Parts: sequence; C-alpha cells; structure tokens
Amino acid sequence: MPPPEPTPAQSSLPEAVSRFGAQVLADAAARARDITAVTGGPPSVPSATTDAPEVDVPAAAVPAPAVPPASGDVERLLRGPQGIGTAGLRLTPPAAPPGPADGAGAGGAAKGRPVPGLYHHPVPDPDPVRVAEVSRRIKEWALHEVDLYPDDWEEEFDGFSVGSYMVGCHPDAPTVDHVMIATRLMMAENALDDCYCEDHGGSPVGLGSRLLLAHTALDPLYTTAEYQPPWAESLHADAPRRAYRSAMEYFVRASSASQADRYRHDMARLHMGYLAEAAWSEQEHVPEVWEYLAMRQFNNFRPCPTITDTVGGYELPADLHARPAMQKVIALAGNATTIVNDLYSYMKELDAPGVHLNLPVVIAKREGLSDRDAYLKAVEVHNELMHAFEAEAAALAAECPVPSVQRFLRGVAAWVDGNHQWHQNNTYRYRLPDFW
Repeated sequence: MPPPEPTPAQSSLPEAVSRFGAQVLADAAARARDITAVTGGPPSVPSATTDAPEVDVPAAAVPAPAVPPASGDVERLLRGPQGIGTAGLRLTPPAAPPGPADGAGAGGAAKGRPVPGLYHHPVPDPDPVRVAEVSRRIKEWALHEVDLYPDDWEEEFDGFSVGSYMVGCHPDAPTVDHVMIATRLMMAENALDDCYCEDHGGSPVGLGSRLLLAHTALDPLYTTAEYQPPWAESLHADAPRRAYRSAMEYFVRASSASQADRYRHDMARLHMGYLAEAAWSEQEHVPEVWEYLAMRQFNNFRPCPTITDTVGGYELPADLHARPAMQKVIALAGNATTIVNDLYSYMKELDAPGVHLNLPVVIAKREGLSDRDAYLKAVEVHNELMHAFEAEAAALAAECPVPSVQRFLRGVAAWVDGNHQWHQNNTYRYRLPDFW
C-alpha cells in the first residue's frame, strides 16, 4: 500500500452554503473576529497564583483592517472541503500561514516531521512569551498546589511541553490566565490517565471505582453531614484527585454553570471510554475496528476543545452547543485529533510493556494487514475524519451565522491544528515508524 495522499472529500457543501452565500459567511466571520463585539470585552478571571498577583501577558494588539484577511482556522471553515475536484467549493483561496525560519519551532527547538500523507494544516508556532509563562505557572501549580508528581518524574513533566501545547491550541485566549484554565485541566487529565490507566501504576483492575471517586472531584458528592467530611478528605488522597479538584475549582470560577456542566458530561464520556478499553485489556480482547473507533469517540480529546469558549472568554449558549450539528462537529474533531495521537504515539506504545491498543494495531490484527499497511490505512481513516469535520463545520457555519457559533467553530478548528502541531514537534515523546 503506497503512502496515502490526502483523501478527497466525498460530498459537496450542503445546500445551506448556496442559500447564505459567501458574503454572509465572510460578514459573520468578520463580526466574530472582533472579540469586543462578540464578548463585550474579556471577563475578569481569577489569577492562577495564590501569592502575589502576576503581570499578565496579553495577546499582541493588532488593529483589525476593514476587511480582515482570513486566518488559518477562519479560512478552513469558509473554504469547504479539500481534495481533488473540490476547488470550486472554496469560499476563500487557501494560503499557507507564516512560520519561523530555518525549521525552528517554539523556543528555537527543531521541528519534528509530520506523518507523511497525513492531512493537516501547518500553523504558526505558539507565542514563546506566553509559552514560557504558562510553563512556569503550571509547574508552580503542579509542585506547590497539588503535589502532582515525585521528583523523578520532573523530566517527563517538562518533556510533555504542556505550555506549548495549550498556547498553540488556544490562540484566541485573551490572557495567560485564560490559557491556564485549559492547562490545569489538561495536566489533571494526563495525571489520571498515567496513574490510573497507564504506565505510572495504572491497571484495568479496579479502574471503575477509582474513576468514579475521581469524578466526584469534578461532579461533587451531596450526602449527609456524617459522610461529607470523609468524602472531602478523599479528594486529597492521590495526585489525580488533587489535580482534578484544584483544576475544576479554577474552571468553575471562570465558566458559566452550563459550561461547567458541559465539561462534567464530557469527562464522564471520557471515563466511560477508559472503562471500555480496560475491559478489553482484562479480557485480552482485540476489538473490531469499528468497535475500537466507537471506544475512541469516548476515550478521546473531546473535553479539551469543548471548553474553547471558556478559554476564549465568551460563551456558546447551551442550546447552540446542544444542536446535533454542533455535537457532530465536536465529535468529529475529537475523533480526528485522537487518531493523530494514535499515529504519533505508535512507536512509544510499541516500546512500552504489554499490548497497547491503537488504531494501526487493531487494523493489523483484525484485517490481517502488515504493520506498515495497517499504519497507512489508519492515516487514511484520519484523513476521512478530518475532511468530514471540515465539511460539517463549514455547513454549520453557513446554516448558523451567529457570532458565538462562528467563533466557537474557529476555536475548535484551532484546537485541531494546535493538537497536531504539538504531536508533530514533541520529539521528546514521539518518533515516527520507518514505513516510508
């Protein structure tokens, strides 16, 4: 099987595009660009520190032109599907975003190589000033607020490069405090995955009870006066629960009630996905490919892009978030970004003890393909999911030209791009197989 080319989209933009037209979409995107017009100005978010107040690092102030050019994520939503025969469906011409010279990434580090044939959008490196500040704050939080990791895990914590990850995924965050909302949640989720499920003491045995108790740090227990204190004490019992509790407290201060409830719901989805994978591990069962993809729709990155409005300092109203079309866009974004993780972490997981299920492994075992051919087919699966995500997002942008919807869709698209960029460039954690 030759290395795949980007998969052509299978359908044109829905009828809604012709109904609203390119001008309506461009006008809506232009309105949504003006953060002040959309949000009424960024909200006040509590400082990430418990000591002296810190000087924030706001985004650079750049006056908006009368007709602003489309940035990478806006252009993607307006242009429609990609691939052979779809050029006529684009509402704006494609343009490569600017990047640093000489192949340097954020902080001057060498860039990694993208998976050959993987459909993705190169984006500018995250602001190094913000990256440095978020990295400093998250380490302070991990060490002094939640006691997240022992000393011998420090190199791995630093190698995760979460500051670069979250700044890259949330380019429209008004301040570093807003980026920190997502960063704490990301590190809490990662700590739970490592300590409960993966290679830092994790096990499928008894996982359900551990997840349920940790989930009460997000979705609190309401019980009798006699039993409330021991539950509250249990939230400090281990690193994942301490991190969940603290990260959620920061999040609730900055979010609306509906945004917090939305996040709890998506975390319950994530935990259900963990349990399905754990059950297969206990049974030494390799699922069918479609079963694996069903599990991955729950055990995936969905909780991260779903908070893009909170991190952006605005709110997508609950009724608009709950629309089936929006739910489909968010699900496709989560599915595609999680297959990115499967592809970039493939060699890392092969090197780890035991059998780790990922899409290439499942395809190889269930469809009788070589490791190489299975990996290349997984690339094709990702590309199809990405094209579906972009087509559905473009259709929804046309159907619902509401500023908060437009901005939320751009935020999810930016998260998709930032997630790929981090995986590609995190050569501390990932390396590609020699299949090309």
